[in-house]
Amino acid sequence: MKEGCVKRLRVSAVQYHLHTIDSFQQFADQVTHYVKTAQEFEAEFVLFPEFMTTQLLSIPTDSGKGATIDDLPNYTEPYYELFTSLAKQTGMYLIGGTHVIRKNGKLYNAAHLFTPDGQIHQQAKLHITPTEVKEWGIAPGESINVFKTEKGTIALLTCYDIEFPEIVRIVRAKGADVIFCPSCTDDRHGFHRVRYCCHARAVENQVYVVTTGTVGSLPTVDFMRANFGQAAVITPNNIPFPPRGILVEGEINDDMVVTADLDLSLLYKVREKGAVTTWRDRRTDLYPDWK
Repeated sequence: MKEGCVKRLRVSAVQYHLHTIDSFQQFADQVTHYVKTAQEFEAEFVLFPEFMTTQLLSIPTDSGKGATIDDLPNYTEPYYELFTSLAKQTGMYLIGGTHVIRKNGKLYNAAHLFTPDGQIHQQAKLHITPTEVKEWGIAPGESINVFKTEKGTIALLTCYDIEFPEIVRIVRAKGADVIFCPSCTDDRHGFHRVRYCCHARAVENQVYVVTTGTVGSLPTVDFMRANFGQAAVITPNNIPFPPRGILVEGEINDDMVVTADLDLSLLYKVREKGAVTTWRDRRTDLYPDWK
């Protein structure tokens, strides 16, 4: 898609409510509820939060012992089947939050894009928090991708990733107009780190950022007992966008879905003739450009 064309896409972001469940079917029913809600609003992309599938670790085990992060990859196939089926049924692009997968003996916290034609794309989280490393042994992703869809070019950067300007510069240089940022934060400090960085990246790169987080709690799952989350669709701070750079945001810590329309032509307009043109005005004579 060339810059300058008029194109809109509708996005929904899910404030996913974590609570104890007894079976995978309960997880599937909850996911289906959110997807169908977004479908009723005629969304084209639906974003779920980081670590949403840790809810599966609350399912009682035969041994009576609590499940651990090492058990989560055991749910990968049913997770894939669920989201693939829903994407096909609804014709929507589903960003299934993140799910912990195992490759070559390592655990990765991977965001997943499920397309209406049945494809599954992955983007492993690139920057891993100290808790993820120390407590869960999560390994960092090794490559960065952008995904060209018929609706536009997007990137998936998970939570801590958005706090590193360099990686967002790279996906913007690769053509991404919308950054989807699934997140999971357990307190106000973590939440605001991610949220403020989403705004900064939108301003610096003149892109949309769609973010959301987990809400609720999992009393039997280590490091998932507290969640502080809110969904938001964030714009550059430039006319004709809202002055605060927020198209829509949810109620903090409520179980809900928010929806907004993204007008890509407005991005192209402000990149060319905005009050500030931050992407064009980079001083690549003083610091490296991203090729």
